[in-house]
Amino acid sequence: MLATRIRRWKPVALATAAVLAGLTAPALTATPAAATTTAYDTTYYRDAVGKTGTALKSSLHTIISSQNKLSYAALWEALKVTDQDPNNSGNVILLYSGKSRSKSLNGGDVGDWNREHVWAISHGDLTTSTGPGTDLHHIRPEDVQVNSIRGNKDFDNGGGTFTNSGGSLTDSDSFEPRDAVKGDVARMILYMAVRYEGDDAWADLEPNDRVANGSAPYTGRLSVLKQWNEQDPPDAFEERRNQVVYDTYQKNRNPFIDHPEWVEAIW
Repeated sequence: MLATRIRRWKPVALATAAVLAGLTAPALTATPAAATTTAYDTTYYRDAVGKTGTALKSSLHTIISSQNKLSYAALWEALKVTDQDPNNSGNVILLYSGKSRSKSLNGGDVGDWNREHVWAISHGDLTTSTGPGTDLHHIRPEDVQVNSIRGNKDFDNGGGTFTNSGGSLTDSDSFEPRDAVKGDVARMILYMAVRYEGDDAWADLEPNDRVANGSAPYTGRLSVLKQWNEQDPPDAFEERRNQVVYDTYQKNRNPFIDHPEWVEAIW
C-alpha cells in the first residue's frame, strides 16, 4: 500500500485526472516544500529523519544503495508495469510527450517507445551494463524520436517546441520537460546524485548549475531542478511508480518523492 502522508497543497488547476493521464499542466509558481510524513519514516528512513546537509545525503545514500539490480533487457517488461496508463492498462504513459502508447510498441522504430535515461548515459559513462544505466528510478518510456531529440542535453528552462513534444521544449544545449513532469525529472536526477557517490564501480554523479556537461558525471541545472521540484510536487502517478519499484523490482525508494523537502535540505 502507498504510505500515508501529510502533503502540501497542490494548485486546483492540476486536476487529478489530468495528472494521472500525464497531460500538460499550466505553468506553476514555486512555493516552499512543506515537511511530509510517511509510513516509512520509522522504518526505511529511520536513520535519515531529522538530518540535513551532507549528513542527510550520506544517510540516504546508505539507505537507497541496498537494492536489487535489473538487466537492461528486463527494463522493457518493468516499464510496462511502472508506467502503465491508469486509464488504459494496455498502454504506458510517455514521459516527455505525455502520450499514451501501446505497451506492445516497444522498440527502436518510428512510432515505438524506448528506454529513456533521464540521467543521460554519457554523463559519467553509465553504459547499459547492470548498474546506474539500468536503475529503474530514472528510466522511463518515451517516443523514439522524442528520446533522440532530448539526447544527452542537460535540463533548463527555454527553447522551442517540436513534433510530439507534449509541451516540452528544447534548444541547442538544453531540454525543458512539460510542466506536469518537471518535478518528476528533478527528483529522478537528484535520486541519481545521492545513489551513485563513486564508492562502487561507477562515477560519482552530481548536479551542477550549468548545461553542456558532455561526458562529465554532472547534470544541470541544479537551480532549475530545485525550482521544478517545488513547482511540481509528487502526484499519484509518481507515488505509485515509486511504490511499484520498491515493492516489485529494486526494493529501494526515491526519497525525494517521499520527502520533496529533502531537496532543499541537501542542496
